[in-house]
Amino acid sequence: MDGTSLDPNAPVHWSATSNVFWKTALPGLGHASPIVWEDRVFTATAVPERQARVLLCLDRLNGRLLWQQAVLTAPMERKHSLNSYASSTPATDGRLVYVAFLDRDKMVVAAHAFAGRQQWLVRPGPFSSMHGFCSSPVLYQDKVIVNGDHDGDSYIVALDRKTGQTLWKTPRENRTRSYCVPLLRELDGRVQMVLSGDKCVASYDPNDGSRHWIIDGPTDQFVASPVYNQKADLLFVTGGFPDHHILAIKPDGRGNITKSEKIVWRTNKGVAYVPSPISEGDYFLVVSDGGVAHCFEAATGHIAWQERLGEHHASLVSANGLVYFLNDDGVMNVVKPGPEFARMAQNAIGEKTFASPAISRGQILLRGEKHLFCIGKQVN
Repeated sequence: MDGTSLDPNAPVHWSATSNVFWKTALPGLGHASPIVWEDRVFTATAVPERQARVLLCLDRLNGRLLWQQAVLTAPMERKHSLNSYASSTPATDGRLVYVAFLDRDKMVVAAHAFAGRQQWLVRPGPFSSMHGFCSSPVLYQDKVIVNGDHDGDSYIVALDRKTGQTLWKTPRENRTRSYCVPLLRELDGRVQMVLSGDKCVASYDPNDGSRHWIIDGPTDQFVASPVYNQKADLLFVTGGFPDHHILAIKPDGRGNITKSEKIVWRTNKGVAYVPSPISEGDYFLVVSDGGVAHCFEAATGHIAWQERLGEHHASLVSANGLVYFLNDDGVMNVVKPGPEFARMAQNAIGEKTFASPAISRGQILLRGEKHLFCIGKQVN
């Protein structure tokens, strides 16, 4: 959910022709990241000539496309040139796979069985944005939670996993588009769902949608999701448009904490708008869309280093103490966080990349413009 992996065997070195376990051509186009459950890989795509938004299932053992199931057929929406018609990453609980798309002016959320058959499809609310759609579902207990920030009556909605029925729906005040996935953590002795967007940063109770705390601003629109550093006990938010800010926030607030000491440090240096940052050890790392990476000391905000790594839209991921920066040209810089810039590897797959990587059991799944790559050795 926040880009961190506990996998101690994630690959560090590869190229377009070496340490690639399999490579599979994907139908259509999309920026949805792959997700993995045991021997299945799921992602989403769009086939504009059929006006179809499609869920894909592959065999993670050999990359074979097992099935493709149309979730929705509807006219293609207006979107930003850097967005896609299938940018929302699916989620799964091992029984169903949950996906979200846009049907003209309404959000669509659907659930499919592992064999592909659609179990339910609902339209939980309106959605309007000149930049298109990208609201990835997250799972909590019996709920599928989706961010509905848009240029209208914004909301967060929780649906029943089994039926799609709306369990709660919390309005957002500022009627402004954003595309962030909420971060779910137990913080300050309570479960918090932290969401940046809609001209604010706010924490909610995912059980009923009630709000714990809120910060006004510091900007209008957000795309990157929040992350948490356990050592420093700080939440980090980066965004956005039109103003650029990074905030480090203590998660023990109540009510409106905009002018409180709960904002421990802030900066307008090194801000990312689209790619989500990462927290690793004593450090907070972020890369701007233009490609300048910054490593901050998490507790203080002191800049340890900065380095130019190429334009980025994929979010950062980490494993085994290393942080993976995947730029738009398909080049992965593997970096060890520390007081100085330390590049452990630089790997190119020879294809444009906008989707974030997935790490699983000693492999990295990379979605390129045309192919899905499985990097690493055979799964034991």
